[in-house]
Amino acid sequence: MNAPPPPKVAGIDPTVPTPAHTVAPAPPAPEAGPAPDVPAGTPPPVAAPDASGSLLQDQLAGWVSDLTTLHELTERMCRTSALQDALEELLRAGAALVGARRGLVALEPGDGLGPRTTLGLGLGRADLGHIETVPRDALLTDGTGGPAVHADLFAEPGLDPRHREVAARLGYAASYALPLTTDSARLGAAVWLYDEPAAPDEHHRHLIGRYLRQAAEHLALLLEVERTRACAATLTEELLPSRLPRLPGVQLAVRHRTGPRGGGDWYDALPLPDAALGLSVGSVTGGGPGAVAAMGRLRASLRAYAVMEGEDPVAVLSDLELLLRLTEPARSATALFAYCEPAARRITLAGAGHSPPLLLGERRTEYVETSLSAPLGMLACWEAPSVEFRVGPGETVLLYTDGLLHRTGEAMDRAFARLHSAAASVPRALRGDPGAVADHVLRTLLPEDGTGDDEDVVLLAARFD
Repeated sequence: MNAPPPPKVAGIDPTVPTPAHTVAPAPPAPEAGPAPDVPAGTPPPVAAPDASGSLLQDQLAGWVSDLTTLHELTERMCRTSALQDALEELLRAGAALVGARRGLVALEPGDGLGPRTTLGLGLGRADLGHIETVPRDALLTDGTGGPAVHADLFAEPGLDPRHREVAARLGYAASYALPLTTDSARLGAAVWLYDEPAAPDEHHRHLIGRYLRQAAEHLALLLEVERTRACAATLTEELLPSRLPRLPGVQLAVRHRTGPRGGGDWYDALPLPDAALGLSVGSVTGGGPGAVAAMGRLRASLRAYAVMEGEDPVAVLSDLELLLRLTEPARSATALFAYCEPAARRITLAGAGHSPPLLLGERRTEYVETSLSAPLGMLACWEAPSVEFRVGPGETVLLYTDGLLHRTGEAMDRAFARLHSAAASVPRALRGDPGAVADHVLRTLLPEDGTGDDEDVVLLAARFD
């Protein structure tokens, strides 16, 4: 009777030869004869162990152990969601499979679209710098794109001199490198370094080869995600001001963090006639390229309305509301526009579904009271009036998007309280620099564990002299 083949585990299709049999053929039965006399109480004879069956059991146990190991390592790789985390996991798993202590992975997509990076295991930045000077063909491939095995770098004839020199400097005596490839793309290569002359045997080469085939597929997916995020971030940055204007009587600073999907948060600072300044922040609902494109259209329209009638923020937002309702009825947006007169330190602002600005001074830290209004695209008619207030010398006005509050992970009332506390805790020595004020608020307010990182954040600080 044949033994059943071992089950497939986690997508790994092991090439396991089917054994010819599991039990040795029974010897021919002896001829029947008179039964010998057996004393009462004598235990039955114990059959001698079958050497062939024990060997097969050992082989099956080894195959199951290998498959279990590959399953666990592949599952850990698939749980990674960031490219750098996946590369670090690949290095750790590969080092365990080939019995090495150090290694590096060079991500160099064959299509040339990037990103390109080199990550080390047990290697410092200076060590990676030395290894970068070794020709790629000498270190990572055998010249034909296959594995590069250097079992003894100091005894191997014809080795690249630079490779031997770097090995002596870093203290490794052998290396084993494999390409990272999928069925359709070349991603780069990984190399593991041994402190003594060594090389993985055929069994461990088979295991690491199977693991890298699975890992490369996951890396290819993360690479596409990384490229998409980078494109969305680049598009967003290109649609926002490349620099802030410089006007007498006011200093500006902005901090903008884009979520992985590329959201629709924006900011703007626009010089206006009569030495005035227009400041705006806002957010378009949704995410991805569609929200980014809508944000660009909305911000460009707001700039035009601000130039024509910026001294009346309600008129600016009313025009923007009408435009959004007519051209993109399926979208809504929040917005705040402030008309600033730096010489008089006077600000007139209006908001649509947006959080109130925060005023930070030597003697006060308080939210500006603004009229309530629904978001743009949801107004039947404009009912919220504008608000006018003055700021004192050296005071800073903070404009921000709701993503700053959402990233705290708190309910909105607690998030507002935490923002107020973060602003009030800015040291006096930093309050003369709006950039330092913004950095302190973000550092104090946002959690270090990355909670809410899918939200866009805009924090615009304006300090009046």
